[in-house]
Amino acid sequence: MSDTVTRLAETKAAIARAARDFERDPASVTLIAVSKTMPAEAILPALEAGQRVFGENYVQEAKAKWPGLKERFPDAQLHMIGPLQSNKAREAVELFDAIHSLDRESLAKELAREIAGSGRTPRLFVQVNTGDEPQKGGVSPSQIDAFLLRCRDGHGLAIDGLMCIPPAADPPSPHFALLAKIAARHGLKGLSMGMSADYEAAIQLGATHVRVGSAIFGARG
Repeated sequence: MSDTVTRLAETKAAIARAARDFERDPASVTLIAVSKTMPAEAILPALEAGQRVFGENYVQEAKAKWPGLKERFPDAQLHMIGPLQSNKAREAVELFDAIHSLDRESLAKELAREIAGSGRTPRLFVQVNTGDEPQKGGVSPSQIDAFLLRCRDGHGLAIDGLMCIPPAADPPSPHFALLAKIAARHGLKGLSMGMSADYEAAIQLGATHVRVGSAIFGARG
């Protein structure tokens, strides 16, 4: 468990160093510690060390382990970073402080319904499929302008930013640059991009949220 605390401190230091290298305030970059597949006892050391923002991929997994952790650490924030099924929208709105994977009309409709009914307003990031990969979620760059308009005007959703996961075989920087360009065009401040292997490049190109898992918690089984 002490390894987790050490790796967390090293990751935070590397993020701060990268931000300063690119003449950014380190406080402008939020570290999302990706705790998917990790049991509650493996997450606890990071919480005790002061980390407060965590990312999960699945509603049911988060629902099983986070209520107890949040009782002990009520200021912890939980971000949904994996694909979200429309029929899980209610639970997601109840449980998560931010949702990074809004990527289709049906989900926008359900989130709008649940936000209106619950009074909870998780921050919303639209996932952009910057590589147009057929096996991956996200809105095509060619369709993103129209989708954002429908989210805002059609469903009344407040969109905080954009998220992307570059194709594994591609250099990530062009994808981060594309996401930043789209965000700027729409006046969106949030850029959820960069993971363990490429978050420094993401910070260079304006990331406000980096999603780091294995560099903190180690390799997953």
